[in-house]
Amino acid sequence: MEFRTLKANEIECRIATVKSNGISLLLYKDARCDMNILDETVGKLNWKREHSRDNANCTVSIWDDDKGIWVSKEDTGTESFTEKQKGLASDSFKRACFNWGIGRELYTAPFIWIPSDKCEISAKQNGNGSTCYDRFRVSYVGYDKERNIDALKIENEKTGKVVFSLGRNAGNYNPANQEESLKNYVTESQVKTLEICIPKHKQTIANVCRVYNVSGLRELTVEQFKKLMRNMGEE
Repeated sequence: MEFRTLKANEIECRIATVKSNGISLLLYKDARCDMNILDETVGKLNWKREHSRDNANCTVSIWDDDKGIWVSKEDTGTESFTEKQKGLASDSFKRACFNWGIGRELYTAPFIWIPSDKCEISAKQNGNGSTCYDRFRVSYVGYDKERNIDALKIENEKTGKVVFSLGRNAGNYNPANQEESLKNYVTESQVKTLEICIPKHKQTIANVCRVYNVSGLRELTVEQFKKLMRNMGEE
């Protein structure tokens, strides 16, 4: 089973270090993103999470239709300073989802340095070091065939300006082009139709995704949807 790569609006930016001449950013995903992708790919009733050791450990299990068993992957969370407010439960869950491959492409992110002329850096009140309260968002992300990040665009939410750009595709990014490309993929209504029709014809969504080489029904094109409906006699 292969989960799709993260979309730009599913990737969060966090300030890692602050210096007088600039800041570095880290890319991460939150637990809600993991839950949405699990729901989307395997179905809301086909996965579960269990915590142990006072939430330090999390086991994420996915139902295997072919074998008729739950397949599980586990990991341990840490209560680091930056993640403390989210708790061990959230951190261990996200790490277990990394083991399933959800968001693993974030490990290929480049070093992201934002110079001081593109963000607002001020001295800490105690005079010991610098701080930055700006917020940043990923406006575009692209991947190569090995699912490595090869294009990235990050904007300062306060100014709306691009502060980091990687790859030719990021430089040429146009939201209108992305909107146009989305028209080639199935709509939510078509996804719901498939979710009803596939089980009715004694097929599984997992098998259909394998046949069409996609990680979820939402990655099917309109043409693939029409072909699938014809094959099921649902025209």
